Amino acid sequence: MRRIAPLLAGLLLSANVFALSLADLTQQDANGGLKDALGQGAQLAVQQLGRPGGFSDDPERRIGLPGKLGKVAQTMKLMGMGSQVEQLEARMNQAAEAAVPQAQALLLDAVRKMTVADAKGILAGPQDAATQYLDRSSREQIRARFLPIVRQATGQVGLAQKYNAFAAQAASFGALDAKSANLEGYVTEQALDGLFEVIAAEEARIRENPGTAATSLAKRVFGTL
Repeated sequence: MRRIAPLLAGLLLSANVFALSLADLTQQDANGGLKDALGQGAQLAVQQLGRPGGFSDDPERRIGLPGKLGKVAQTMKLMGMGSQVEQLEARMNQAAEAAVPQAQALLLDAVRKMTVADAKGILAGPQDAATQYLDRSSREQIRARFLPIVRQATGQVGLAQKYNAFAAQAASFGALDAKSANLEGYVTEQALDGLFEVIAAEEARIRENPGTAATSLAKRVFGTL
């Protein structure tokens, strides 16, 4: 019992220190650690997705025609029109890969604008809290950067105009989500979703194992969780 009592007291003291550590983080530490970790996630996402094959070679991220149009595409392939569909899908993925690098500066700018309340709320939040913050604060700006790039790339394929005409008709009958009724809008949203999914996965990895963070400050900040 004499040995157990000091041990319990030590554990309680450690628990109190642990509980206070997050609350006692300075704004510089909280923002700096998050900036480092999210910069790491953003860089990883750009490197992974913003290269040839970044989307098309990744089964989880590859962009195909949506919903009912995907089924139509399969029929077109069986009817000998597969090369047209494949050309369109290839261009869709290439457009997303070309657009992704435009996001990094905007993501880092969103991180720089975080307040201490934002930072502490993110650190105390769920596994993707930082990614959710980035999504809320930068998605619109990134979308605006992506759209012209995607429009230019997909506009070079004649089938893109046919897609828009068919998709708009399908959407009017409720057979297709409205956001998928325009080719460049659909590809842009798919690129954005893929970008934030990769960042979220990296954030979760750092939260689960702070040692995987690239800087000592990020390790220390996430180590308080």
